[in-house]
Amino acid sequence: MNRVRVISVTTEAERQAAYQIRRLVFHEEQKIPIEEEFDSDDGRARHALALVDDKAAGTGRLVLLPGAGKIGRMAVLAEFRRLGVGRALIEHLMACGIESGQHFFVLHAQVQAIPFYESIGFQALGDQFDEAGIPHRKMSYHRR
Repeated sequence: MNRVRVISVTTEAERQAAYQIRRLVFHEEQKIPIEEEFDSDDGRARHALALVDDKAAGTGRLVLLPGAGKIGRMAVLAEFRRLGVGRALIEHLMACGIESGQHFFVLHAQVQAIPFYESIGFQALGDQFDEAGIPHRKMSYHRR
């Protein structure tokens, strides 16, 4: 059936499910050191958890900065990719930002994910850079 829904993380169990997805995708799959994956922004970020048929499938976070909402730590488990989970997460996080008065969003996209973010309306900015050993580009989105 593959019914996707996204919730704002409000309980410790939901937070742990989101963190487990990040561990699996970033640490185990992409080999990012665990100490680089979790940072001080986790405490102040708004976290989202995507569920596919009520199974934890993906996560992302939004950090509200002066003048911008920074979307990050977007991760979808391999078995749930290409089902609309990433798009649902981005839409949820942007809606949370808009509710808080943000209309400008930024993110650091892994280079292979740039076409996905462009399909949502993000634009790549500047040169490619290394983050956690993976090529990235900064991207932005301005809601009019």
